[in-house]
Amino acid sequence: MEHEMRAEYAEGGGTGEERPVKNWHMVRGEGTRAMCGRELGEGARTRSEADWGRTEEPFCHSCGALYLREVP
Repeated sequence: MEHEMRAEYAEGGGTGEERPVKNWHMVRGEGTRAMCGRELGEGARTRSEADWGRTEEPFCHSCGALYLREVP
């Protein structure tokens, strides 16, 4: 199963690509529901799962734990 990272944005930030990322979450496939259950915006920025652990912003702890159980 493929995964991708999807952004959760900080409240009251900018717009579009300039919005500050509060947390990164992991989603299955190209979905919008994070592995932790949070629903993320369809237009939220995405990154490859290969970027997991390589972001300045924090990564959702719950998504990270579930992701590690699914990948070899």
